[in-house]
Amino acid sequence: MAAKFSSGKSKLNLKSYPQRIVCLTEETTETLYLLGEQDRIVGVSAYTVRPTEAKEKKKVSAFVKANYKKILECEPDLVLAFSDLQAEISMELVKRGITVFTFNQRSIQEILEMIITLGRIVGAESTAFSLVEELQEQLNQVREQSTKLPFRPRVWFEEWDDPLIGGIQWVEELLEIAGAQLCFPGLGQGSSATERILKPNEIPPTDPQIIFASWCGKKVDIDAIRSRPGWEQISAIKTRDIIEIDPSIILQPGPAALTDGLQEIKKHVQKYCKKYS
Repeated sequence: MAAKFSSGKSKLNLKSYPQRIVCLTEETTETLYLLGEQDRIVGVSAYTVRPTEAKEKKKVSAFVKANYKKILECEPDLVLAFSDLQAEISMELVKRGITVFTFNQRSIQEILEMIITLGRIVGAESTAFSLVEELQEQLNQVREQSTKLPFRPRVWFEEWDDPLIGGIQWVEELLEIAGAQLCFPGLGQGSSATERILKPNEIPPTDPQIIFASWCGKKVDIDAIRSRPGWEQISAIKTRDIIEIDPSIILQPGPAALTDGLQEIKKHVQKYCKKYS
């Protein structure tokens, strides 16, 4: 005979959605603010700069390291992590009884899907869909504007200097939307940075007309780029079209890249085309 279970008179204390969320990377923090759900955030990464108000939240982690004591003090019912780079943090938190959701977005499509998923997790699905529609419209507007450019300048995007690492997939996609011609099409599809390493002597033959540089964690040394052996004949070096982009608006796989990051790229691509057309 099958056993019978009864809840009796007691009631389960169920919460519909997570109430205390720790965000180990900036993009989920920014997304929750855009969804109007920032009050749920009880801990953030020390690298969080967007939005400005988020800096007031308790700092509990770096990027590949976390202060488990501080995280546990936050009493989170959900921790949001990103990619294999935070796998060890996620595993340790799970061992300590914490629920962890790890995103792994690498493209524009996946960034938009992340927003929808996060919206569903916190019960703000309709707001998330509205945000995604707004972001898609902005992307389409820039894409349409780029079709009117007199030409598509060749671009090299540099994510790190030693070893030389090219931009990840969402960065490549944003460059193309803004009207750039990639010097190394498809390079960004390598999800790991080690898959996007090039030798310095591979860049000059592609003759980039614009060099965008965004070194995660340190300021770009433009003079060092200009003085690299064999790079003196590159068009961007000759014309001094070397542009530093703040990592916080381009290297975070979230709303910032699709808004401020794209606008920054667009501005310089259009400026270059106007200057040399």
